[in-house]
Amino acid sequence: MSKPILIDQPNLSLAWAEAFLAVRQARGHTISPLMVSFTGFDEDGPFEDKDIRGAVDTALVGSDYQTVQTVANTIFPQVLWRRAKGDRAVFYQSYKESLPDYVALDTHKNRRGLYFGRLIAYGLDHRTGIPLKNYPPGSIAEDGNQIEVIISKCVKGVQKMKLQASVFDPSRDHVNDARLSFPCLQHISFIRCNDGTISMNAFYATQQLFMKGYGNFLGLARLACFVAVESGLVVDRLSCFIGMEKMESQYGPKKGLGEPLAEACEQALEKAGLFAGGA
Repeated sequence: MSKPILIDQPNLSLAWAEAFLAVRQARGHTISPLMVSFTGFDEDGPFEDKDIRGAVDTALVGSDYQTVQTVANTIFPQVLWRRAKGDRAVFYQSYKESLPDYVALDTHKNRRGLYFGRLIAYGLDHRTGIPLKNYPPGSIAEDGNQIEVIISKCVKGVQKMKLQASVFDPSRDHVNDARLSFPCLQHISFIRCNDGTISMNAFYATQQLFMKGYGNFLGLARLACFVAVESGLVVDRLSCFIGMEKMESQYGPKKGLGEPLAEACEQALEKAGLFAGGA
């Protein structure tokens, strides 16, 4: 078992880059646990390094994986929010109406549901859009829209423990499948500070860093910015605790794509004065 590692960087891209290099060099290409934390936000989302982002997408596409944007949309569908033009009710409704269609895009991967769906429609069967029988009407606040609960409670004087949302559901997810591909993201929470800022924390049981990591961090960061703006706050920091961060095997870059990506990460970290080499 590897030693726990803490990564703290001034933007998402540099944080992912350091994590990528660390996991590549770790024994068995696994770090357990890993904490990735970063700052650098405005109301539109997290700051990124275009060279790192471009290199990640190039390696993902070349390895026949989903792009960063596609993965990020599973946690926060940015395009739908822009189409809603600031109307949260329209945003939520359009997503819930489209849930069965999203599941149908890949019935195998999505059969257990989608992350944003669990966050705003916890009690729905995502395959049909029909309420689940084990959640009677009124048993879940805001009809299972945990994000709306957080926004409504994100005011001074409210207990911080109320600013949290669950993705994992024992009644649905403790199953006998040989490989449980969803949900890897288990839980999120927010900390509202008196200076008008808010921080977000996320917990992953496991994560495939190359295949999903950058997109996961981006989706979470966009979700954090959404909650902050709608609450009249500013995002200060996003921290992700990953119980087991892993890569390689069939989930890493295809042969010949890992080295250029690692080089792009090293160059970006060196440019920012944050890479000493060989660490």
